[in-house]
Amino acid sequence: QVQLVESGGGLVQAGDSLRLSCAASGRTSRRYAVAWFRQAPGKERAYAAVINWDGGATYYADSVKGRFTMSRDNAKNTVYLQMNSLKPEDTAVYYCAASYDSTRYPGRASNDYVYWGQGTQVTVSS
Repeated sequence: QVQLVESGGGLVQAGDSLRLSCAASGRTSRRYAVAWFRQAPGKERAYAAVINWDGGATYYADSVKGRFTMSRDNAKNTVYLQMNSLKPEDTAVYYCAASYDSTRYPGRASNDYVYWGQGTQVTVSS
């Protein structure tokens, strides 16, 4: 099993930046992919970004492409989401999720992921 804890959320203004962290613990010796999902008020949880087990491949939803960058430090068992040029529509609870996966093309659907963090709130004011 993998336990995930997100941090780094907060209240910012449009155009600002934030960096979210997702710290993993437990059985992290196995290869695992990590994704960020987000859920805005009244909306379904949506995929934002994913990174494969060694950080060699990252994929982004169109809505965040060019503004968000995902990275990981496997020595620290931590995954990051650097969010630049934030917009009010980025306001959501952000969740990181993990699943054992040794491929270069991890899944992008919620049900591809077994382990989830508790979420961190990001609020972007206009």
